[in-house]
Amino acid sequence: MEYKKNRIHSFIYAFEGIKTLFRETPNAVIHSVAAIAALLLGLIFHISTVEWLVLILLIGGVVAMEAMNSALEHLSDYTSKKETDPTIKKAKDLSAAAVLIMAIAALVAGMIIFLPEIIHLFS
Repeated sequence: MEYKKNRIHSFIYAFEGIKTLFRETPNAVIHSVAAIAALLLGLIFHISTVEWLVLILLIGGVVAMEAMNSALEHLSDYTSKKETDPTIKKAKDLSAAAVLIMAIAALVAGMIIFLPEIIHLFS
């Protein structure tokens, strides 16, 4: 019984984290707007199953990276008491870079999926 209770609590904590991410992280909201746009384009252009899988995995990857970046930033700020420390700055910069790299990969994949459809629409 304790095992089930702990599993339920772990899901509750995870959903609390998702709420925190979207309430307190402006970039997560920006990523969400881009994700909704991509999903709508997928519906409009009737993309293939493989393209849907790529789209979903990339959206999940970008949002997950943003969550990890935010977690690292909060821990870094707490640990350093918001004082400038070169090691913490480097860790925060690298974490932000990870989000940017994932977002660029998602953008490029989105262009590969949607650009031919958009060009075809206007030709």
